Amino acid sequence: MRNCKLGLLFLLVFVILVYPIKEVRASVPKDFSISAQAAILIEQSSGRVLYAKQEHEKLRIASITKIMTAILAIESGKMDEMVTVSDRAFGTEGSSIYLRVNEKIQLEDLVYGLMLRSGNDAAVAIAEHVGESVEGFVLLMNQKAEELGMNNTMFQNPHGLDDHEDHYSSAYDMALLTQYAMENEQYREISATKTYKVDSEEIRVFKNKNRMLTEFYPYSTGGKTGYTKRAKRTLVSTASKEEMDLIVVTINAPSDWYDHLHLFEWAYEHYQLETLVSKGKLKGVNDPFYKDQLFTKKEVTYPLSSDEKDQLRYEMTLVRGEENKELENVNTSEPIGKLQFSVGEQVIEAVPLFLEPKEKEKKGFWSRWLGLFAYTLGVNRDD
Repeated sequence: MRNCKLGLLFLLVFVILVYPIKEVRASVPKDFSISAQAAILIEQSSGRVLYAKQEHEKLRIASITKIMTAILAIESGKMDEMVTVSDRAFGTEGSSIYLRVNEKIQLEDLVYGLMLRSGNDAAVAIAEHVGESVEGFVLLMNQKAEELGMNNTMFQNPHGLDDHEDHYSSAYDMALLTQYAMENEQYREISATKTYKVDSEEIRVFKNKNRMLTEFYPYSTGGKTGYTKRAKRTLVSTASKEEMDLIVVTINAPSDWYDHLHLFEWAYEHYQLETLVSKGKLKGVNDPFYKDQLFTKKEVTYPLSSDEKDQLRYEMTLVRGEENKELENVNTSEPIGKLQFSVGEQVIEAVPLFLEPKEKEKKGFWSRWLGLFAYTLGVNRDD
């Protein structure tokens, strides 16, 4: 019987880990339009898609490629190292921070030049230092893309220039990448920087090209611009207002600044970030056995409209034995159940529930010794 119950527990764990969360599409007015060929708007913490247009289409992405280059450089642990600029980096076409051959510059300074000024020469210098070659770095880029589930992405260079036919991504994939990057404190700091001074062999001052950050939107927290003749205008931007963090990606958008402003303001007007469950002990559980014993390991938040709040429902599933005491030996590091949230008929989130270990009575040395002695003598046996 006990093995059967453990099997049920493992099945429940499996269901919790692989359960496909259905996406609840936001209700967008019919007259809502933007200029972009492809676009997406998501909320950072939940990843909920609030708006999408051709979001999975494979397209050229220009310099928003550099978000991947930046996060790989940051995660390399080499940001304090000095980089020697190669002939290849010096000769890179397009936007530049005007590196000189054999110049030595800190990797961190290169990442600022990459993100603020979109330096293609900085991208190559970063790639050669972190990946030991541009080609080696591209392998790292595609490996990270696969890890993040960027299924419609192929990187062929660290800067986004149109030098390969099969360098592409999608609005959805770039939102996934940005969501991941924004979890990194150093990336957030660099992305949000308006002006940066390099004081090394050559003094440089980088002013951020992202006008969403520097001019247009007071709630902007960063992003990355892009443009090539074939990709046209691409833009990733992030914003934070009323404790809700949003990400917008547009590809081939003639009016990208307006598109992003429009999407941000629409989302902040119609949605609020709601805490579905807080981290820690779960309150309101009336079951005698589970009361004050269930807890969650993370806080779960989700953006909801006013109408959706009225439709919000939750359902708790818990492992039950014929006698609750049989659960006392369950591994408390494994989920004992799940708390599932729905809007209408669609599941939006599911969080594992864990059983808080009960403290066992502690016996002193002499108590344990006497117990053993009594058992040895047969005092506690039924004759």
